[in-house]
Amino acid sequence: MSLNHVRPWRNIYRRKSRQIMVGSVPVGGDAPIAVQTMTNTLTTDVAGTIAQVQAAAEAGADIVRVSVPDEASSRALKEIVRESPVPIVADIHFHYKRGIEAAEAGAACLRINPGNIGDEKRVKEVISAARDHNCSIRIGVNAGSLERHLLEKYGEPCPEAMVESGLDHIRILQDNDFHEFKISVKASDVFLSAAAYQGIAEATDAPIHLGITEAGGLVSGTIKSAIGLGNLLWMGIGDTIRVSLSADPVEEVKVGFEILKSLGLRHRGVNIISCPSCARQGFDVIKTVEALETRLEHIKTPMSLSIIGCVVNGPGEALMTDVGFTGGGAGSGMVYLAGKQSHKISNEEMVDHIVAQVEERAAILEAEAAQQDAAE
Repeated sequence: MSLNHVRPWRNIYRRKSRQIMVGSVPVGGDAPIAVQTMTNTLTTDVAGTIAQVQAAAEAGADIVRVSVPDEASSRALKEIVRESPVPIVADIHFHYKRGIEAAEAGAACLRINPGNIGDEKRVKEVISAARDHNCSIRIGVNAGSLERHLLEKYGEPCPEAMVESGLDHIRILQDNDFHEFKISVKASDVFLSAAAYQGIAEATDAPIHLGITEAGGLVSGTIKSAIGLGNLLWMGIGDTIRVSLSADPVEEVKVGFEILKSLGLRHRGVNIISCPSCARQGFDVIKTVEALETRLEHIKTPMSLSIIGCVVNGPGEALMTDVGFTGGGAGSGMVYLAGKQSHKISNEEMVDHIVAQVEERAAILEAEAAQQDAAE
């Protein structure tokens, strides 16, 4: 019996959307919510961009976006696509020809900003190239680059203007019998983004890409994104997400997965449950968790680890995790395996021992999953 069946208040009922393909990645429908990021290297620096794409993919990114601002970037994109382990989205802004070139270079998706790309004729040419090269499109509405006539109509960027912009662009694609598209309505303001996303979710069945644009640095941007994206995801809105941080793209991927893990929408790697530490702690919780986060980055198998400094909440948390450690004082603590009290270990040996236990447990879970897949 699943936990969600026992506790229905944990359920999130996702909005029903059409499913499209971004390269080999299904987006929308019942597909897992995809985590995206974007490179911040010069696209013409092919080696540097490929290295960043590969690092993001290793961190778990399902899709990576790359800027294509000029013709030289279009030429570089072809090699980047060839070397990438994940589908590449080409970010197109001011010149429609870059969209055509990106489709020809093998991009899995084109991100088009309706406020920048030009008239319908140019958009139609991009649509034709996307269709010819089996390339999907993301309509990227942004509060900072809305069409002039909408700003004149509404007076300022607002949810209604953003939704209207998105629907106008959807109409162009549909009038050209093109349906392989998803849409985003981003703003740096959490309230504006949330309202716009709710409006577009009600108005179309297209897959939705979530993001709070220009969210800020690692700490502030993480918090803003967690609030904005977390609330929308909780409402069932969102088929792909990107956490926009002024930080390494790998950090965007990590934060994206943490948001999804906290809502039970996606699981990857070790979910560490740890206390904030206090005078009751039997070991240095903060340093221990920092060490474990680094040492366990290579684990991809979804599993849980509790690191609690004392016996007040430690045993209870450990009963619900795959591996647990609870400080008991006198220089040692109790190790729990699969929710059961197992053995004691000294604080000095704790980190190495926990890493070994997590790796062993991950191997068991991987084997069980493989057997289940074979049986099905």
